[in-house]
Amino acid sequence: MRKDKLYFLTFLSIAIIYAAIASVALHYLIKSSTHQLLESHLSFSKKETQTLATLIGYQLASSAPKDSVISNVQQSLKGTDLEMGFLSVFDWSGKVVCHPDIKRVGQPASSNNSFVSSVTDDLNANSFYELLIPRLEQLPDESEQVSEVFHIYPVQNSDWMIAAHTNINAVSSKLDETRRRFYTIFLVMGLIVILSYVITVRLIGSVYEKRLELKNEKLEDEVINLSKLNRAVGDYQQKVSEQPVKDIASDHSSKKRILTYVRNELIPIPIEEIAHIYTESTITYVVCFNKKRSTTNLSLDELFSNLDSSYFFRANRQFIIAIAGIDKIVKYGNNQLKILVNPDSEVDIIISKNRAAEFKQWLNL
Repeated sequence: MRKDKLYFLTFLSIAIIYAAIASVALHYLIKSSTHQLLESHLSFSKKETQTLATLIGYQLASSAPKDSVISNVQQSLKGTDLEMGFLSVFDWSGKVVCHPDIKRVGQPASSNNSFVSSVTDDLNANSFYELLIPRLEQLPDESEQVSEVFHIYPVQNSDWMIAAHTNINAVSSKLDETRRRFYTIFLVMGLIVILSYVITVRLIGSVYEKRLELKNEKLEDEVINLSKLNRAVGDYQQKVSEQPVKDIASDHSSKKRILTYVRNELIPIPIEEIAHIYTESTITYVVCFNKKRSTTNLSLDELFSNLDSSYFFRANRQFIIAIAGIDKIVKYGNNQLKILVNPDSEVDIIISKNRAAEFKQWLNL
């Protein structure tokens, strides 16, 4: 139940973060795409307007009759695709001279349907967008075609002007389509990203859980082994306590006591009173159960060769420990053992991985 709740909270957190990022990104991308669309529309329509104005001006300069020019222009504008926009011609009085819709010819051009008021007005994508958005919000029924003049270019040698119109309904549809496309892309991408993330988290979590289980099993085995070691130490200590060291050491090569020094005084110490022996800075110290410490001139190798191996164990190059002096055995590092002794040792007593097996054998394990 906890894992399911954790996965749900993870999913919810990622979804919230993605939604926050997507909202900012969508706003920027939609606005950027809208500007690119309007910029392309503006650029194309302006070029088309200038081309038509130049063509009409050239015909008038060639002394072509105005009626003939108007007829030709009207014929070329008739049937124009009105999807995004179209061109029209009107004079300085505002009367429509040519228009794709023949019914509009001769009617006055409405100033309410224009984003520009003179030939000097020049819209860019940003200003066009700022003018267009409020107009889109005021659109009437979608079935009614609404157009706006956004560029005017004068015709040389005449009182005519070429007007570029934009179809507000078509622009609105294009913008809505752009928004829907971005929303769909981000929604699908969001679902893919979030689900992929959750699945990945679950897979990683399951792998981690398996590793953790294996680690726990290994740890349990180590705890069991350490318990066995400590129990074996206790059993061995009890066995030694029931059978004095002097009886165990039947071999004449094993010493019964060690000669040590305390300052300039020579003191013999019975081996059953020794807790551990160690070297430090080339000096060999003998530590007794009563916490007294003395020194000896013998090396650890010389001492260990003359001690009862059933009572003493060479833990490493620095320590010899007595079975009765072992307080506890704990795990240390990778497959190493740390011996806690009584009385305490200022230096850690570590049994390496290679000597751990010998130590267990010494404890009859």
